[in-house]
Amino acid sequence: MTGAAKAIGRTSSRLESFIRRLEAQRACLDWAAAAVQDVPGPVIELGLGNGRTFDHLRLRFGQSREIWAFDRHNAAHPSSQPDIDRLVLGDFRETLPAFAARCPPVVALAHADIGSGNEEETAALARWLGPALAPLLAPGALVVSDQPLAVRTWRRMSLPAGVADGRYFIYRNVA
Repeated sequence: MTGAAKAIGRTSSRLESFIRRLEAQRACLDWAAAAVQDVPGPVIELGLGNGRTFDHLRLRFGQSREIWAFDRHNAAHPSSQPDIDRLVLGDFRETLPAFAARCPPVVALAHADIGSGNEEETAALARWLGPALAPLLAPGALVVSDQPLAVRTWRRMSLPAGVADGRYFIYRNVA
């Protein structure tokens, strides 16, 4: 089937879908940044990518929070680089447990942008990620994710106005 044939029947382009995803991501991160003002602790960014959301979080929090960035390798734009001592490189399945082993449960906000385009791999990583993140979170902490995560001690939150259900996910640690 050609690309043109696949597009027949769709009402929006991949570009439009991408724009909606970024708008949802921004709305959720802005809401979460405001919602954790009274929750002490650092922020973690899982999936640094080119650094857009890291840069957004850095601007939202200013100097008030440490922000740790995790990714397989550093591909962030030069203007969106985390401090080298707050950059954790390698596979999440190795780096996050090592980070958790040396860090008490103090994270106030975790943002996980882990979708890879491979649905099976992304779903497997999401199944692993929720339980791996749980020990790091302070009481009342938030998790903002592009994938659904299932943890018994998290409550799924309503999304900000204008964000379609299932486009993004927000959870509060109620443990």
